[in-house]
Amino acid sequence: MNKTIVDKYFDLSEYQREKIYQLIDVYSFWNQKVNLISRKDFQYFYERHVLHSLSICKVFSFHLGTNIMDLGTGGGFPGIPLAIMFPDVNFYLVDSITKKTDVVANIVKDLKLKNVTILNQRAENIDDQFHFIFVRAVARLDKLISWTKDKICDEHNHDFQNGLICLKGGDLKDEIANIHFPVLQYQISDFFQEDFFIEKKIIYLSK
Repeated sequence: MNKTIVDKYFDLSEYQREKIYQLIDVYSFWNQKVNLISRKDFQYFYERHVLHSLSICKVFSFHLGTNIMDLGTGGGFPGIPLAIMFPDVNFYLVDSITKKTDVVANIVKDLKLKNVTILNQRAENIDDQFHFIFVRAVARLDKLISWTKDKICDEHNHDFQNGLICLKGGDLKDEIANIHFPVLQYQISDFFQEDFFIEKKIIYLSK
């Protein structure tokens, strides 16, 4: 559980480093109460969960006041690590499983993150709109597009368009073949050396 793996790839501020390093203690405590991360996987906490989440920072940077939904946040990834990296951005962590959102709310409270809101909802029941929606391996792309098409606002405040940003792995040819507009892919192995990232990708679908 190497905390410094994040320092290897990012020049962290004092605030960011303090919060990133604090993650392991907070997650260790809450993961014993609700199994958000398997015990087998927990030894790779910083590589497979924190660093994986932060790969988005290698492609995108977000301005003050941006509203982002983390759909199907599960244990709070990628939302919580990214909320630490972008303290001026508003993150809304959404999951339909109450047990998970209750624990993630406690994790956010322990980390004293002021820019995170927890929503125990299904995506289709959320009426708000967001500049960006993040998803980490929740469903196929066509389903994600269907769930989120009315949730992305038209008001752009970046050089790149609002849209859906997904963390996915494996062979995505079949999924992408069903999408009838441009899909940008970024290989995470271009940013991080660890073998875990060899087949991992960031998928970006602009509005």
